[in-house]
Amino acid sequence: MFRLTHALECRERQIGQMNDDEDVDRTWEKIKKNIQTSVKESLNLHKFKQNKPWFDEECLGFLDQRKQAKMQWIQDLSQSNVDNLNNVRRAGSRHFRNKKKAYVRAKIEELETNSKIKNIRDLYRSINDFKKGYQPRCNIVKDEIGDLVADSHSIVARWRNYFSQLFNVHGIKDVG
Repeated sequence: MFRLTHALECRERQIGQMNDDEDVDRTWEKIKKNIQTSVKESLNLHKFKQNKPWFDEECLGFLDQRKQAKMQWIQDLSQSNVDNLNNVRRAGSRHFRNKKKAYVRAKIEELETNSKIKNIRDLYRSINDFKKGYQPRCNIVKDEIGDLVADSHSIVARWRNYFSQLFNVHGIKDVG
């Protein structure tokens, strides 16, 4: 929050120091760059973790095989395509199940080693992650009326409107 207020103060200084002959677009680009860097630093933007760490390229191959088999079945509803689709689904499910079992087995072994070497912090952190399981993220914002917006494009548009109203200070006069 400090960096965002710092960006606003920089913007006010830049507007106050702007000459008539200075290019407004260049000044706005400087302001925009300052705000963007401040927001990136203050929000600590990061990529989301993958929910299934055991899911790899081999699993993607099984998904592609299943998709191709389903497309063949949709194009031609013969019994051989139905059998092929069922076999591919069965093989994919078996592969996914085995990968997940191996991942869980490795996590349990990691917990055991943390317990044996008395690494309590990592032990409890892993236990809590294991107990919580998948935690879905909820990206919902209220619009100007108060209705909930869940579409990513609408959320971005809402934030754009909010910040344009927040940073647009041309109509406000200082009280002396």
